[in-house]
Amino acid sequence: MTQSLVLFFSLCAVLTVLLSLVVIFPWLKAKKATDNQLMSVNVKVFGERIAELDADKAAGLIDDAHYQAQITELKRQLLDAQTVAESHAPVGAKGRAIVMIWIPILAAVAYLTTADRTPVFALWQAQDTVGQVADDLLTGKIDTPPEWATKDSAALISAMQTNVHHHAYDANRWMRLSELFMMLDAKPQAMEALARANRLEPDNDEIALTFAQTSFFVNDGKLDTASRNALLSILAKTPTHEGALMMMAMGEAKAGNFSEAKAWIARLRSSLVASSGDRSEALASLDKLVANIDAQEAQIAQGVAVTVAISPAMVSQIKPEDVLFVSIGEQTGGAPYAVKRLSASELSANQVVVSLSDLDAMMPSRTLSSGRASGKVLVVNARISSSGNAIAQSGDLSANPVVLDKQSAVSLTISQVVP
Repeated sequence: MTQSLVLFFSLCAVLTVLLSLVVIFPWLKAKKATDNQLMSVNVKVFGERIAELDADKAAGLIDDAHYQAQITELKRQLLDAQTVAESHAPVGAKGRAIVMIWIPILAAVAYLTTADRTPVFALWQAQDTVGQVADDLLTGKIDTPPEWATKDSAALISAMQTNVHHHAYDANRWMRLSELFMMLDAKPQAMEALARANRLEPDNDEIALTFAQTSFFVNDGKLDTASRNALLSILAKTPTHEGALMMMAMGEAKAGNFSEAKAWIARLRSSLVASSGDRSEALASLDKLVANIDAQEAQIAQGVAVTVAISPAMVSQIKPEDVLFVSIGEQTGGAPYAVKRLSASELSANQVVVSLSDLDAMMPSRTLSSGRASGKVLVVNARISSSGNAIAQSGDLSANPVVLDKQSAVSLTISQVVP
């Protein structure tokens, strides 16, 4: 920490001195000797002009009034020249020294009194105490920090983040930083670190798979565009990569794309059968996964396909962070039997088709099938919420509810504002 402080204040001193030189540089230029010579010339010209006026008056060429006026004007011009010369007199050595000393002092005082440097000092201290430990962790030299380094976890985390940013093109350091964020349950930061690692080394299959797996679990089993592309890049090079094939199958199944999920499972099964060794346990797991997909398909087939559109006049009111709720519940109110939460941005250009079934029940005992069997009047609702609250609030955009009878498909149009 001491070395850092010395370096910091040394740089401050150099910068302030340079600034001082810039400010007083014009004063440092020596006045040319011609300044005094110019004044002497002015006096000489004045004397010659006086002599000419005296001669003209003696010869009777000018009268006394004109003579006095010319003499007065010459005196005024000589006085003005003397005033200008004195006002531009060079600053002495004492004045220069005062400026050079006080500018750095005032700059340092302003810096120390107006800026709170506590976080900076804390960072420097962390670098000095656990900086090497952080580097060893990020480079894989050690797997766990020593006990003394964990006593101040904030300092260790700060040192690790600083280390990674100082080695911003090292993908492995970003990977290890993401592991730290996951341990701290800082999921957005972990995903950002993994995304950076993947961008730095797009051909690294281990990084790409870790990025896709982490994204899958962070997003509740959904594959977004970035994670899907990472998996497809792995499969483009290694078509039989078991981890990538399984992730694609699970992601498609979670998204309700069951035919695509089964296709990925078939590819994985072929790879397992062709590989050496006993793969019976893995094949049995695939059979269970296929059976689970078949069961989900059967449940969805008994559900309702809800087509949601929005009135063109309402499109401009949708914000990117708004949430679309599509639900089926009793006409009299209460918890819905099935509900899905989507991004409202999907409605900004086109309609969206939402499948509601027993898979979308909020409680295992309160399913869409049980609601239909109860004989109560069920209605289908669609609402866009700016707050993300599941309960309707004033200002939300909504559709007129549609009574659900035995039909398997319903259409709704969001066209009104909740009062």
